[in-house]
Amino acid sequence: MLRIWGRKSSSNVQALMWCVGELKLKYDRTDAGHIYGGTDTSEFFEMNPNRTVPVLKDGDGSALWETGATLRYLANAYANDSFWPKNPSKRAQVDKWAEWSKINIALGFTAPVFWRVVRTPKAQQDPKAISDALRNLHSKLQIAEDQLQNNEWLSGADFTLADIQFGHILYRYFNIEIERPEWPSISRYFDSLLKRDPYKEHVALPYDELRASLPN
Repeated sequence: MLRIWGRKSSSNVQALMWCVGELKLKYDRTDAGHIYGGTDTSEFFEMNPNRTVPVLKDGDGSALWETGATLRYLANAYANDSFWPKNPSKRAQVDKWAEWSKINIALGFTAPVFWRVVRTPKAQQDPKAISDALRNLHSKLQIAEDQLQNNEWLSGADFTLADIQFGHILYRYFNIEIERPEWPSISRYFDSLLKRDPYKEHVALPYDELRASLPN
């Protein structure tokens, strides 16, 4: 049984939970972080000195943190060969796109765009900073658009760990109020994600609790 600490509205927790869902693993999740608290306790600090979510424990194993590490652990422990190939060369191709997605898409969207658009009061937003961040993000999304023109999934013909790292960002990207180019291939890909039950359960969720509110 997996034990997971982290709130549903965390994009990193969503990536982890989506992976858990795809692998059909049993779990017990405890809300932690943001409005739920729990990360400032000594018990949590012992699990993760960064006091961030998600945190994962598998049975009696040691706590794992950093989303990429937890995803690779689950893939190594439980995934089939198409999701996480055993062949080192084939696995490297999947891992290449997973790492690229984390560094260029997740990090390029969450704080630079999502936080500035959704988690910052309208009166305090910096339109130029948002525009610059979107320009940078879109230059990277063009790489994914080109890749998906000839591939059903990000790293090729199979749904893999790379799609978890890339696809979990797309729900918010397509649902917040920003200007977006036309992405025929990414849009087709996103539509495919929305048909997956684990994606609908763990990623395509409201994020109202993250919206900025002006002080009283």
